Amino acid sequence: MITERIDFKKNSAEALKSPKLKKALVNFTDRSRNSRKKAISEVSEWEELRSEARRIKEQVINNLDSYLLELEESVTRVGGKVHWAKNAEEASSIVVNIARENNVRNVVKSKSMATEEIELNRHLISSGINTVETDLGEYIVQLCNDHPFHIITPAIHKTKEDISKLFSEKFGVPEYEEPQELTNIARKELREKFLSADMGISGVNFAVAETGTITIVENEGNARLATTYPDIHVAIMGIEKIVPKFEQLSIFLSLLARSATGQKSSTYVSLITGPRREGESDGPRQFHLVFLDNGRSDIAKSKETRESLYCIRCGACINICPVYRQVGGHSYGWVYSGPIGAVITPQLNDLQKTADLPFASSLCGACRDVCPVKIDFPHVLLSLRQRVVEKTKGKPNPAQFMEKMAFRIWSFVFSKPFYYNLAGRMMVFLQYFYQKENELQGLPYPFSKWTKEKNFPAFSKKPFRRRWKEKYSAKMEHQ
Repeated sequence: MITERIDFKKNSAEALKSPKLKKALVNFTDRSRNSRKKAISEVSEWEELRSEARRIKEQVINNLDSYLLELEESVTRVGGKVHWAKNAEEASSIVVNIARENNVRNVVKSKSMATEEIELNRHLISSGINTVETDLGEYIVQLCNDHPFHIITPAIHKTKEDISKLFSEKFGVPEYEEPQELTNIARKELREKFLSADMGISGVNFAVAETGTITIVENEGNARLATTYPDIHVAIMGIEKIVPKFEQLSIFLSLLARSATGQKSSTYVSLITGPRREGESDGPRQFHLVFLDNGRSDIAKSKETRESLYCIRCGACINICPVYRQVGGHSYGWVYSGPIGAVITPQLNDLQKTADLPFASSLCGACRDVCPVKIDFPHVLLSLRQRVVEKTKGKPNPAQFMEKMAFRIWSFVFSKPFYYNLAGRMMVFLQYFYQKENELQGLPYPFSKWTKEKNFPAFSKKPFRRRWKEKYSAKMEHQ
């Protein structure tokens, strides 16, 4: 969980200084948008699928308690064991205790944002349990002691040269230039980890209440190895990840793959229903499913923000977001970035420590338009902004005081034609000291907070009102 205040403005300013990061973000988001656009154009009933998925998620969140009990019963019936975790500490303790009870020494993990959220790796490693991420992006991030940059592609902020240098330092190999050679190095290292693993840990993309089946979607095959080769499989599931009926699963699989990676279907879709049965050669001997609350039940109580829990973690909102495209994932300071990070992070953590995030959006609505379950991000963000304001009401805030004063002055000037015209002339005169071509640069405080990172257009020497009068007068004379 977050222990220090997230300073989004400071993080963003640092990110904006990196041309390499800017190039990586533009290339990645452009590719992602184009792939998604092509993929959904092939589905004539795309909007109908989105509407049905939203309806199902709304039904689940409104009846979350009964669906969780149904899922627990279904998992138990097929030989699995369910654990309930109120918060991150409880969830990590459950996993560590399972490992200790079974003398587990080596753990392999498939990609999971829920385990990132509870900092499971830290708890396992501090307990003396070797823990390795097996998704290639997550593996790279773990090797350099970094954090995921994106919920689908964790290492987009690393170039192939960065990765080549990292592998050379960690494994004593040459600095290869070709991505395929780097992939081969990772495959060789990770294959040994799979063979020595006592326990595999995964997340859950969807869990079917009717059958007790969990679904894991991936493109590398590492999740399938992590969940079938070791004797113990532990899956960590945010309690919102439920699908009521097995027949409804196909709707979400169609939406997820196309929205996340622009594929008709992910390369691997694993449907896991309990542990290995008698006569089966593959699969774990123990299957544990951890229900992770960690603030989700509180979100479900709020009519204004509960649709945050509809999210299927596709990342489409992140890829389309103009703010993320500029500043990247680490600016958001926690596991989730982009629009979904701006709405989820403050609700799963202390609102005062994450107060910047609901304002880390232009409210353009692009995230709402691409969301496969039609989450109304602008509405949720405005609700969270209101909470932030209410939390800070009555507390001294220089920024709010200056903002109020600025609006009062603005209101006075704009309501008096004489002062409005005078202010316009003064601006035209004063901008002479700061104008470069058709932009204003290096304005004094507090305007410097704008021009430091954004373009400010110069004031026209001939204001709109004069142009309008000239045009109108000329028209009247012509008539």
